[in-house]
Amino acid sequence: MSRMKFGAFLAPHHPIGEAPMLQFRNDIAFAKRLDELGYDEFWCGEHHSTGWEVIASPELFLAAAAEHTHTIKLGTGVISLPYHHPFNVAQRLVQLDHQSRGRVIFGSGPGALPSDAYVLGIDPMVQRDRQDEAIGVIKRLFAGERVTHESEWFTLRDARLQLRPLQEDMPFAVASQISPSGMTLAGKYGAGVLSIGSMSSAGLLALPTQWGFAEQSAAKHGVAVDRKNWRVVLTWHIAETREQARAEAGEGLMRWHNEYNVGTLMRPGAVEFKSPDEAVDLTAFTDGAVSVIGTPDDLVASIRRLMELSGGFGTVIGFAHDWANRENTLKSWDLVARYVIPEVNGLLEDYRISRQYVIDHRESFERAGAAVMQKIMSHEGAAAALQETMRAQTATTGGHTPDLEKEKAR
Repeated sequence: MSRMKFGAFLAPHHPIGEAPMLQFRNDIAFAKRLDELGYDEFWCGEHHSTGWEVIASPELFLAAAAEHTHTIKLGTGVISLPYHHPFNVAQRLVQLDHQSRGRVIFGSGPGALPSDAYVLGIDPMVQRDRQDEAIGVIKRLFAGERVTHESEWFTLRDARLQLRPLQEDMPFAVASQISPSGMTLAGKYGAGVLSIGSMSSAGLLALPTQWGFAEQSAAKHGVAVDRKNWRVVLTWHIAETREQARAEAGEGLMRWHNEYNVGTLMRPGAVEFKSPDEAVDLTAFTDGAVSVIGTPDDLVASIRRLMELSGGFGTVIGFAHDWANRENTLKSWDLVARYVIPEVNGLLEDYRISRQYVIDHRESFERAGAAVMQKIMSHEGAAAALQETMRAQTATTGGHTPDLEKEKAR
């Protein structure tokens, strides 16, 4: 596997209460900060209900984020394809790709919220098939084909894009939960995967077998899939100590779980946490824990365990949330960039090797230093000048001035 990439997934999950305009501005500032810290990818979703997830158009939001960022890839995480005419989706993605100078990743899904499908009058039983159908059409449009397609939910007549993506081969990704359907669809089209189900215990346990579904489907359709295009979504809050991380994230984690998971979505089996400590303990410090609330070292260890469990993937995607206040949330992402990413990718190993080499060969370096000193002492006036320099340093530091005659004799 090549070096691990890192990114963020902004659903977003914002507690109700803050001014929407300021939330949007802060989310754009968040994307800008991740770009400055060197993160590889930034994803945002599409939702139309719940009150917590307020971005209705990922393309519109990412167009704004593109103006404040430079290198970070911008992923639609995801466009719910059954909600849109595929030709319009293709058109918007092409425009976004040009406006962002070729930084778009096209992520799609069938639609995650039953309440969204309900208000649009869409039968949940047809959503996955419609996503499949739309992907096939969009790929043909991106390839420059003129498409005629008659469907029960959309029609195309001699349709061809008047402008194609800036990228010759725009990356595709398919959202995957716990069931094999997302992986199977990714395999059919040779697409990448955004594993959102990994934020649950069941999803984590399913990871070892998930990639096999993509490989089987790819083989069936004569295409290839690559683990480097597999993105796994994780939740974390990082601080200098576990105690600090617990104190910063506990209240917000409890509110997020109780108000959103239990109160809004009524997830099966979800029960309210009674205290912030219980929220942290059950989320991050039990068998099958799905979150890391702790130090950079804790997150490094968790990612390495997950790599071993899954057999390997290409990108860690952190789930953006408001468990902590704004300042501590940004600091968490900063700590990941400064300490977790270089450690996971082995960027510090050469430093450690170089340091250890100096320690192990100190005797050789001391002999070389003595030889240099002897050479200096052989020049007339050098000893006096060096003695004066050392006296000045000693006066500043309060140390002991070496006897240069003895040094010269050595």
